[in-house]
Amino acid sequence: MAEFTMELNDEQREVRDWIHGFAADVMRPAAAEWDEREETPWPVIQEAAKIGLYSLDFYAQQFFDPTGLGIPMAMEELFWGDAGIALSIVGTGLAAVGVLANGTEEQIGTWVPQMYGDADDVKVAAFCSSEPDAGSDVASMRTRAVYDAAKDEWVLNGTKTWATNGGIANVHVVVAVVDPELGSKGHASFIVPPNTPGLSQGQKFKKHGIRASHTAEVVLENVRVPGHCLLGGKEKLDERLARAREKAKAGGERVKNAAMATFEASRPAVGAMAVGTARAAYEEALEYARTREQFGRPIIDNQGIAFQLADMRTQIDAARLLVWRASWMAVTGKPFTSAEGSMSKLFASEVAKKVTAQAVQILGGNGFTREYPVERMHRDAAIYTIFEGTSEIQRLVIARTLSGMPIR
Repeated sequence: MAEFTMELNDEQREVRDWIHGFAADVMRPAAAEWDEREETPWPVIQEAAKIGLYSLDFYAQQFFDPTGLGIPMAMEELFWGDAGIALSIVGTGLAAVGVLANGTEEQIGTWVPQMYGDADDVKVAAFCSSEPDAGSDVASMRTRAVYDAAKDEWVLNGTKTWATNGGIANVHVVVAVVDPELGSKGHASFIVPPNTPGLSQGQKFKKHGIRASHTAEVVLENVRVPGHCLLGGKEKLDERLARAREKAKAGGERVKNAAMATFEASRPAVGAMAVGTARAAYEEALEYARTREQFGRPIIDNQGIAFQLADMRTQIDAARLLVWRASWMAVTGKPFTSAEGSMSKLFASEVAKKVTAQAVQILGGNGFTREYPVERMHRDAAIYTIFEGTSEIQRLVIARTLSGMPIR
């Protein structure tokens, strides 16, 4: 078992510096343009694919880092570069995690490579869970999957929303209800292969931040997928549903559904994204404060500015430590007895919002213009307290874990 450490080894530092170089040289110069265009930055994704940064192999290497620090380190550096472009690069990973967490070896080997494509023909994937009336309240999900035994096919109907890469993805992973009576326990995940009839893109959202990342509705109208596209297979699903029914009758423990398992695995990574954006804004503010003069001296000479920067750096480092602890606990199999995964996401996301707002304030009027990147960083940071579990949901998870009570 790897010991917890705050020191990256030589190999990790080399990877970190490599990603940082890509973020500084490729992502940052393109960030403002793609934010204004509000389009998927395909050329940047292709550049990432050419050097092996956008690939299953790279993320697998980081995922299986025995210290648990590979993924958060990579996320922090990419989102330090630019949150919108970074999400376009890593958005496929959520769908891939959904397959890795719930799929069979054959499903993993078949579908995950198709999510990425190759350097000459890059692809993206989408994980579709949220619905117009079912975001945090997953039990209210309405998208249905009905099994057609005669054809060994599942028929999917419903509308998904807030799907990163939704509608433009090569492969969609869709969470649907297979047994409405079981609530969130009656959900299952399905692969929708490329060019499947009945799947279409609905509304594309024009967002406040992360505008280089494509977010849209996904509409499913009598979408038929082969039986082998049910993640984990039907036998495993039937066994899980049977256990859930028995426990429901007995009033036993809750069973985690496939969608929540995916989100739990990704929350510390989202915390690392927030740390990256916060760090970027802090560094911009620090440099500005050192060079901007008012009343004949740099503004950092004023305690009001210097103390803000001191607090910003302290909060960023604290957030990183929570993220690293949760990531290390996950990879070493230590249980989140105090909801440490949710803690890391909650704290880091709140820090990102606060630090980017402080950065705008330190830059004053300049910080309010698009001539300086802190304005974009502040808009981007708003998403961290919302997606993959709002701050309110994180607090609910933490409170329930600490108290053992069904707090509502």
